[in-house]
Amino acid sequence: MRPQKQTRRRGPALEKAILEATWAELIEHGYAGLTLENVARRAETSRPVLHRRWPSRTALATAALAQQFARTCIVIPDMGSLREELCQLLRYMSDRAGSKDLQLFFDMQKDLVAERSSFSDIRARIVDGSQFHSIIERAIRRGEIDPAHLTPRIMSLPLDLTRHEMMMTFQPLSDEAIHEIVDEIFLPLVRQKKSFQT
Repeated sequence: MRPQKQTRRRGPALEKAILEATWAELIEHGYAGLTLENVARRAETSRPVLHRRWPSRTALATAALAQQFARTCIVIPDMGSLREELCQLLRYMSDRAGSKDLQLFFDMQKDLVAERSSFSDIRARIVDGSQFHSIIERAIRRGEIDPAHLTPRIMSLPLDLTRHEMMMTFQPLSDEAIHEIVDEIFLPLVRQKKSFQT
């Protein structure tokens, strides 16, 4: 009886195997120890196959990160309150980003500079921001936010402050820090101003 030939993986199946192999290498050896040769060996493919999809190890590590984030997609239900929904989103963000993920970003910094890239570029590739935009849209419909106040800088403020805190401390945010970001910084900037009749 002839042994069955192993089906050659293509497309999504091959990409999934490569990204899973990349993530395993990152967990075991960190970004400094990540090599395309080891990823190719673990994924049972070749280095040229990797190069055709990802031109550098930074691009490959970013794609592996994006796959991991997609698996733990955050869903914030309609809670009837901008404050409650935003606090829950920031808590999920903080708890999901472990110290190893944060260390990975720092370790990638030198290669990012060489590629004329940045942390914000990585963020754009791994996080789509759909949950945050859903929260903001619901708040506008409920009349909690004045859309005229939502400049791009103000819109990004609560998420940027959360990321900054995590990158500086390598720790999840405390409830106090989350409430400060939401109650003392973001909400006063975007809330509808009440009109007073004389």
